[in-house]
Parts: sequence; C-alpha cells; structure tokens
Amino acid sequence: MRSTAWLVLAATLLLWSGNWIVARAVRDDISPGVATAGRLVVVLLILLPFTLNGLRRKFLELQGKGVLLALGVAGGGLHLAFQWLGLHYTTATSATLYLSTSPIFILLLARPLLGERISARQWAGVLLSFCGVSLIGTQGNFSLVSFNLGDALALASMAMWGCYTVFLRMRRDALDTPEFITLVCLMGLAWMAPWVLWELRAGGKAALSVPGGLAVLYSAIGSLLLAYAGWNYVVKRLGAARAGATMHLMPAIAVGLAALFLSEYPQWFHFAGIALVLAGVALSTFRRQAATR
Repeated sequence: MRSTAWLVLAATLLLWSGNWIVARAVRDDISPGVATAGRLVVVLLILLPFTLNGLRRKFLELQGKGVLLALGVAGGGLHLAFQWLGLHYTTATSATLYLSTSPIFILLLARPLLGERISARQWAGVLLSFCGVSLIGTQGNFSLVSFNLGDALALASMAMWGCYTVFLRMRRDALDTPEFITLVCLMGLAWMAPWVLWELRAGGKAALSVPGGLAVLYSAIGSLLLAYAGWNYVVKRLGAARAGATMHLMPAIAVGLAALFLSEYPQWFHFAGIALVLAGVALSTFRRQAATR
C-alpha cells in the first residue's frame, strides 16, 4: 500500500537524521573511530552467518573489484567517522544542514568519473549552494578565515557520500544487497583499523559506556540495517525520483531533533544558508521535461 510506503519513508528519514543527534549526544562517551568500527562489527555479526557462503562462492569471479574497493573506502567507514569526529567541534544543527549538499558533490564527481557534462546552469547552482555552505560555516561572518573544523569534517563526510553514490552507479558485480553490505563493511573495517589504532595510542576512549554502547547499536541496527532496508522498500514502491527528493527533509528533521533533545536552536544564518543550498540544488538538478505524445 502507498500509505505504508510513506510511513516507512518517514521512519527511514527519522532513523538517518537521528544518527547525527546520537553522535553529537555521546561525543564525550566514545571515540569516533571506535564508534565507527563498532558499528561495522555489529552489522557484520548480524549479516555474516547469512552471507559468508555466498561471498566465498562469488569472490573470485567478482567483476569491478576496483569499484568495490572504492565503495569500501567512501562508504564503509570513513564517511561515518568524519561525521562522528566533526560533531565534536560543531553543533548537530550546523552539521546536518550540510546533508543537502550531497547532490552537488554527486554532480561534481559525475563529470570526471562518469563523463557527464556540467552545464552553465548547473555550475551556477553549484556556486549558489556553496555560498549557502559558506554562510553556515562562517556563521554569517564572511570575514572569518576558515570554517569551524567540525563544519569542514561534516562537509567532507558529504563529499565522501557523494563519491559512494557515484561509485554505486559503476558497480558491475553480481552481489545481492546483504552480500554487498557485508563486503563494504568488511572493507570499511579494514580501512578503519589504522584510525582505531591511532586513537587507542592517543588515549581514545575504547571502553564502552552505556550511552556509547547504545549509540553504536543504534547506528548499526537503526541507521544502517533498518534504514537501508526501509529505503530499498520505499524506492521500489514510490520510485527513485520521488524518494530521492525527500532526502532534503532530513536537515529539517535533524534540526527539530537537535532542538528537542540537545537544546540546539537554529539561528538566522542556518535558515539563510540552507535556503541558498536548496536553491542551488534545485538549479543544478532541475531538467526541462521534453514534451511527449
């Protein structure tokens, strides 16, 4: 039923948005690398019993292993680690507004990786969006020399998500969804190992407190497994275009959650900045529909 699909969509967006709030809330309870690696370990413990045999059979015959490796780098762990680390230095309100920049990064990466041409109108949309990003990052004061470190890391996280999305379009393997998630998590765990070792040597918090442990479980089960399954369900029933357009609701949901649970309230530059970002995204992605008979 269509009403069920919309309810699942709302739950999916809420789970993804909530991940930013949870990461901000437990920033002093767990190190970013440990949190990210812990998330991957939980997902692997759930999926490996069902996917290990299939991966063994298919691994040697996999096509596009370079693309899979790139997907493991961009989406397996570093994307989330940048997000968790960035929330040590900036508010969830500011960080989540950068969610709407992902279509811009996808557009910019599609040129070198997929050979897609960028029009003058799309370049104008990119410029407009990054004016909005600058407004948020400088808190309305353009005389600031650089962004807050947390804002820069949140933006880097969205850039990596853009890479992940573009690389998804280049997949040529025969893995089903659970097998693909398992492989990406395995590669992500391998990429996160040096980060975790560095954190531990630097005195990072490896012992899980109750809030930190619950945050890892939420990130693994809620933000990854349940949200991913929900997104697949929604895309099949509502279509990719309609479902994708709703991604821009996530900053609004996250800002509301930040105000409710973290007492972080948006200021004028948040509203002005996100308005510029969304205007730029609309300008960059809008396509005139050819008349059809």
